[in-house]
Amino acid sequence: MNEIPTKPYLLRALFEWCVDNGYTPHLAVKVDSRAQVPQEYVKNGEITLNISPNAVHKLQMGNELVEFSARFAGVARQISVPVGNVYALYARETGHGMTFDIEGPKPGLQASAGTEPKLPALKPPASLPVPSTPEPPKKPSGGKPTLRRIK
Repeated sequence: MNEIPTKPYLLRALFEWCVDNGYTPHLAVKVDSRAQVPQEYVKNGEITLNISPNAVHKLQMGNELVEFSARFAGVARQISVPVGNVYALYARETGHGMTFDIEGPKPGLQASAGTEPKLPALKPPASLPVPSTPEPPKKPSGGKPTLRRIK
């Protein structure tokens, strides 16, 4: 019997940690033909998805796929991302989280004697804020609430 990889378990744990701390979990994904995401939001073959409970509906973080529905520009879309394509899950507010290797064969790379090729670990996206000292989320300062749109 094949051992189940640790990556899907770590993704679920990081998601839960973000939610428990009041942070907004973001999923950074390498997009290929297996990822079902809105192509108009893909940049340089990558997309970052807000997977907070307020932003998605019917989130399923399985061992093979991360699936949910979400609205993009007001239009409901069904999203399906292979766990192997996820290269980071982090809290938007602090940048704390974890990066992962992308799984799958690299074009032109041959596997030797029944082993899968290992790709180098990717760094988080350049837009990922990584503060030197973590700051707690800011509390509302009173007055009218404001809605901040995340693209």
